[in-house]
Amino acid sequence: MSRDHLEGATAALGPTYDADAPFLELLARGAAAEAYDRPVLLARAEGGSGERIAALEHAKLLALRVRSELEGRRRREAELSALFETAHDLAGPRDVDAVLQAIVQRARSLLGTDIAYLSLHDPARGDTYMRVTEGSVAARFQQLRLGMGEGLGGLVAQTARPYVTDDYFRDDRFRHTTTIDAGVRDEGLVAILGVPLMLGPHVIGVLFAADRRARVFEREQIALLGSFAALAAAAIDTANLLSETRSALAGLERANEIIRDRSAVIERASDVHDRLAELVLRGGGVHDVAAAVSQVLDGTVEFLETAPATAVEASRAEGHAVRHQHDWIAAVAAGGELLGALVLRGHPGLDPVDQRTLERAAMVTSLLLLARRSAAEAEQRVRGELLDDLLEARDRDPRLLRERANRLHADLDATHVVLAARLDAAAPDADQEAAARRRLWSAASHLAATRHGLAAARDGGTVLLLPLEHGDTATELARRTALHLGTAVHEAVTVGASAPVRGLAADPDTVVTAYAEGRRCLDALRLLGRSGDGAAAEDFGFLGLLLAGDRDVAGFVDRTVGRVVAYDERRGTDLLRTLDAYFASGMSPARTKDELHVHVNTVAQRLERVGRLLGDDWQSPARALEIQLALRLHRLANQAPR
Repeated sequence: MSRDHLEGATAALGPTYDADAPFLELLARGAAAEAYDRPVLLARAEGGSGERIAALEHAKLLALRVRSELEGRRRREAELSALFETAHDLAGPRDVDAVLQAIVQRARSLLGTDIAYLSLHDPARGDTYMRVTEGSVAARFQQLRLGMGEGLGGLVAQTARPYVTDDYFRDDRFRHTTTIDAGVRDEGLVAILGVPLMLGPHVIGVLFAADRRARVFEREQIALLGSFAALAAAAIDTANLLSETRSALAGLERANEIIRDRSAVIERASDVHDRLAELVLRGGGVHDVAAAVSQVLDGTVEFLETAPATAVEASRAEGHAVRHQHDWIAAVAAGGELLGALVLRGHPGLDPVDQRTLERAAMVTSLLLLARRSAAEAEQRVRGELLDDLLEARDRDPRLLRERANRLHADLDATHVVLAARLDAAAPDADQEAAARRRLWSAASHLAATRHGLAAARDGGTVLLLPLEHGDTATELARRTALHLGTAVHEAVTVGASAPVRGLAADPDTVVTAYAEGRRCLDALRLLGRSGDGAAAEDFGFLGLLLAGDRDVAGFVDRTVGRVVAYDERRGTDLLRTLDAYFASGMSPARTKDELHVHVNTVAQRLERVGRLLGDDWQSPARALEIQLALRLHRLANQAPR
């Protein structure tokens, strides 16, 4: 939200929201977090009431949460933008030193570290040397050389794995040397993160980010630095390829035909690089990448989530496209996660440059998939936050609730059902249980997004708010949801549903009540041994009265004996009183006719009519119990004072 929009919102709220106004102004001008304490301190200094100070404290917490969310989104946008800019740099004829310098600068900026640097392997001397530094102030540090296994960087180069230390001099996992420690001490470094630069299975260098204070690097930051390292390796590989090409052209002046063929291949590679860069900039998808590469390589390229496992694993391990029968396969991976593969059909004799083109297309595909996942996760979080607010009744302004829902293509004025979902299988440990819950939340969020609903993780499971289509029932929706989620996570998922609810924007407490009802249905299903099933309160007969949040007595009576009541009202008959007398007489027609003072044949005819209205099983023990309860509730309702 821009500053003008925030200032306009502040003016529109007026004096009713005076507690929010100073924090909206702070948000509008992008103030530091410390500034949000000033309105509270000023109110206390002025002797403000406890109610006003509490309101200011609450508004401060909400404003800080909004500020944190905005900063997080800006940071994610900056990370993706930097990755795309770097990928675009690789597609153009930039000098490799300039690209590496840009990568180190962007890595330092996005990770917010004091220094970032890149070292490369020296095959002649068998060690690594500093190639690019950003933020370094110590000359001795900039001239360091690390042998294999020496220092944190030597350990990364030796093991081909990322390593991180929050206190370099106290970490004994790697070998300290006097020279390296002196350089690190001159630079004043404490926390260091290093990731390998890989070309296939070979480590060609290490990319570092370091701070002059203790710091814990998060998993996302390690993955981000790993992405920059992959781009840096690609830049070096591109430079090596161009160098090889120039040498070949200089040494093969007499082979004009070969030179022309090679030039044509390079032109195709440049063409695909330009096309891929354009696709990235205009927000193309993975299938657009496959189509562009298909045109350049004059073949059929497909993106597959599942491809021949042996070939995909070989491609991921080697970092190159590999031949599989008459096809070529390039793994699409990000860090240690396999996302799929690009498959070039029917090209057994692929040129090396075209092979690298396929590999770079796989890299761009992985970036696009990560960007799409990031956007999807952001939307899932926003949907979850809105549902959390509805469940906790944080925001009672119907206009604001509708606006937030509309941005997510959800309609809070439509009829909805609240569903509580939970996995049934017990995980062997806490980590696996947390992973299973994340899978359930992800599947529920995807379902909610496709159905224009909301989903959030809650109480060890997931809660969904889904619209109810015309002609559908809460029971059918619960069963479909249980089947869909169970199929998605490959485990049994039990789902309890509320009765249909309306007016969620006008009365957010409705969602709270409906969620409690859905959880009661979920607990009832599990107690009854119906794990992996879905149900609503209406499925439990008279027990549904105990499960339902609004105790829908009239609905229960109507579902159970409503047809008999309607028949009596239309025909002026006495079937309802006959049923009362029949059950009061122990289900004996003879005693019933004495109670009603009619002939036994009349009783039999009336009971036959009841059977046609209620079904042949109306005298079974379970149905008979529900009918007797409905008769008593109907009688009590008619005896109630008007």
